[in-house]
Amino acid sequence: MDDGRSPVGVFTLTDAGGALADPGSRLRYWHDDNAYATMLPPEQVHAHDFDYVIAIDYNRFKGVPPFDWGRPEGVEKGGGIWLHMDHGDGTSACVTVPESGMKTLLNTLDPARHPVVVMGDRERLAS
Repeated sequence: MDDGRSPVGVFTLTDAGGALADPGSRLRYWHDDNAYATMLPPEQVHAHDFDYVIAIDYNRFKGVPPFDWGRPEGVEKGGGIWLHMDHGDGTSACVTVPESGMKTLLNTLDPARHPVVVMGDRERLAS
């Protein structure tokens, strides 16, 4: 929790959402412009980070909105790791994707095919 590091492993992708309306996601999509609000003025670089998000299933319950704070392995293990909109600099452990890439992922990731994301470098994944 709060170490700024991304988890290492292979994680499923089951739930999505965002501050913007569903662009045609095949994953479950929770639209909520308040839950995904960054509280920044619209011109700020991070103001649209959460326009579209895909929850990375690390220490979270599947089948709930990405913003759900439930942590099955405990809060100390962290969580709230997402694929989200790229803003040109680092994150606190998430993975950023350009808007066009987020729309492509949302429109093509098929839950019936059990999509995953592989995170980490080769050495850490091999251990």
